[in-house]
Amino acid sequence: MKYAALLLLFAASLLGACAPLRPDQPTGAAVDQTTANSHAITAMNSERDIVLAVANPQDPPPTHAGSTMLGYVPTANYGAGQRAISELQAMRQHYGWHEVVGWPIKALNLYCIVLEPPPGMTRDELLAVLAKDDRVALAQPLQDYSVYSQAQNNAHEYNDPYANLQRGFVETDAALAHNVSQGDRVHIAIVDTGVDTSHPDLQGRIHDTSNEVDDNAPAFNRDPHGTEVAGIIGAVGDNHVGIVGIAPHSIISVYKACWYPANSPDGAHCNSFTLAKALAAILDTDARIINLSLGGPSDPLLDRLLKQLLGQQRIIVAAMPPDGSHAGFPDSAPGVLVVRVSNASSAPAGVLSAPGNDILTTQPGGGYDFTSGSSMAAAHVSGIVALLLSLSPNLDAHDVHDLLLHSSRMVGGAQQVDAAAAVSALGQSRAAPHH
Repeated sequence: MKYAALLLLFAASLLGACAPLRPDQPTGAAVDQTTANSHAITAMNSERDIVLAVANPQDPPPTHAGSTMLGYVPTANYGAGQRAISELQAMRQHYGWHEVVGWPIKALNLYCIVLEPPPGMTRDELLAVLAKDDRVALAQPLQDYSVYSQAQNNAHEYNDPYANLQRGFVETDAALAHNVSQGDRVHIAIVDTGVDTSHPDLQGRIHDTSNEVDDNAPAFNRDPHGTEVAGIIGAVGDNHVGIVGIAPHSIISVYKACWYPANSPDGAHCNSFTLAKALAAILDTDARIINLSLGGPSDPLLDRLLKQLLGQQRIIVAAMPPDGSHAGFPDSAPGVLVVRVSNASSAPAGVLSAPGNDILTTQPGGGYDFTSGSSMAAAHVSGIVALLLSLSPNLDAHDVHDLLLHSSRMVGGAQQVDAAAAVSALGQSRAAPHH
């Protein structure tokens, strides 16, 4: 009996070491971390808060002769290890910060928290001190990001759901490409706002969803931007309803990392915390394409996660900022496919051009309307990439980029990607003899 009691105590200590950190509680307290707390998200301030990370090794506990207990922490229970708990507890007491929320990133072996500097101390002052603390693996400002869509003129509200009104679908010759590929079995992760999963043209098309912002399901389904992006990529074809997606047979997962702040006219926003959670979650999936129709400043934590994803042969499609510059994340990372709205001017070196003006796509509540922005251009490219990967799953980001760039053609005075030409070029390259 005494030995059994010791085993139970040991098991309890293991589970405690795996528990995530709870905001506003002493570091190490256990909570359910299935979704981010919506109050914590709205309490974050990108002009004030800091993202801090410490090493979070998960060493197996020692086993003893005669013990039947497994010596490994299950992957599903990866959380805060004892080292991370102790170090964050000591630093919190020393610096006096207010912890907003915390979460583990298994792929990087880190435990991260979002914190508010103590009263009387600026963010820059605290960052300068933390840079000298050997316990800190990463300390950076909490960054703010936004989706790339343009406000529409209320005088031009269209809801005609005919495929021949889909400018992007028509101009990229997607219907012709569908004779060869419709993106079958290719998994696409959309990191964006929520999506109206009950929309007639999206119903049954969304394989799974993950909400890194809150638990508000009605708000998830009311979000416009993600719904627009998902419709361009994967709206149902041949259902006598609405429009057709560029890759209507692809597998779509939606990660809500962006939300619409109350009473804000500036559209949807995301931050380092919500984006990091989404990217970390994708690392545990088989998604080959990641659509990031958003952007903002460079971010060390997000750059680490992008590097991990690119190292796993994921193909990341990013929207170029509206002003044509490189914002930082995600468009400046080497290996990312950057997409702008096609126009008569020459694109920057290596940047792909795709339709992005007056694009008819799905809207929350079962509707359709026209929208514009490089977010929509990126969605077209993600769909075309799915057509290519369905035919040749081993293509890497470099191969896909070159194929799309070299098969682009002039449409209305603008050079832009062409789905049919890319599929044809891929077929020719596969048929060509290899020496």
